[in-house]
Amino acid sequence: MMATPVLAQESAAPEVPAAPATAQLDTVVVTGEQPGPGLWKVSKGEHVLWVLGTQSPLPQKMQWRAREVEERVAQSQAVLLSPGLYIKSGVGFWGRLALIPSLIGIRNNPDGKKLAQIVPAEQYARWQPLKQRYLGRGNKVEKWRPLFAAMELYGEAIKRNGMTGGNDLIGERVEAFSKKAGIKPTLVKVTVDVKEPRAAIKEFKHSALDDLDCFSKTLDRLETDLGNMKLRVNAWATGDLAALRALPFTNQYAACMQAMQGATVLKDFGDINAQTKQAWIEAASKALDTNASTFALLPMSDIIGEGRYLSALAERGYHVEAPDDVDEVPAIAAQP
Repeated sequence: MMATPVLAQESAAPEVPAAPATAQLDTVVVTGEQPGPGLWKVSKGEHVLWVLGTQSPLPQKMQWRAREVEERVAQSQAVLLSPGLYIKSGVGFWGRLALIPSLIGIRNNPDGKKLAQIVPAEQYARWQPLKQRYLGRGNKVEKWRPLFAAMELYGEAIKRNGMTGGNDLIGERVEAFSKKAGIKPTLVKVTVDVKEPRAAIKEFKHSALDDLDCFSKTLDRLETDLGNMKLRVNAWATGDLAALRALPFTNQYAACMQAMQGATVLKDFGDINAQTKQAWIEAASKALDTNASTFALLPMSDIIGEGRYLSALAERGYHVEAPDDVDEVPAIAAQP
């Protein structure tokens, strides 16, 4: 069952002590041309899969020196893009246009409630100084569900700290290299088929989301992890994998994705994260068996974080080598 949100009085925002101001961080995000990390090599016999670990966010003013990636893509017969979720609505262009009016207000809390009436008082006290610092005094976001408010806050916070979303940037460059090489990239995806999109939108607007954990972890990350976040983006940009492995990683995305998957329109489709991982492993195995060379993208957290997709390929008999020759697979395979 979904957790019941703790409601504050509707007449006024809760009177709680202000949260302490977040300490100013002096870590400088790198700029200029940077090499990025090396490539993981997965092989069996003469067949090779080259894997680039992607990172988000990335330094805002970095130019990625991607010569090795371009060369590996040019030598490959297939390119696998990062795995993701695809929502199929079964409507064409005009049908999508007709749906636009029903999307208005989709981010808002049901029944017109404000954020102060949805989140616990302690979380709202932490939210206020962060919101003022990064979003200003506007009240539009105060109508939004905690999930969407957290996403808006996070996006503006990384921008103000010299960072930008990285996965799209990397994906676009790899797609450009693929086009130049005459390869149509493969999007590894799990498809959710929404038969009646208008009804699904209406249902989503009126359904509760168990998104307080997402909201809280986003606040945690902005209060305590911005310094490490800058160190991580610098480590990716300069190719320092030892630093990436050593730095603690607080990931609010898992909690936010879990909240979205708990929505009525998605919860009947099972564990989408597990399905996505399995889809990528199957696509990678097929590509390895079929092609002499394949290039693939994976989030860095799925390579050296908890996801560790490549250990599943090792268990199937493929040989996995890290760019810095660190043999990670035995330690991964030993985990329960």
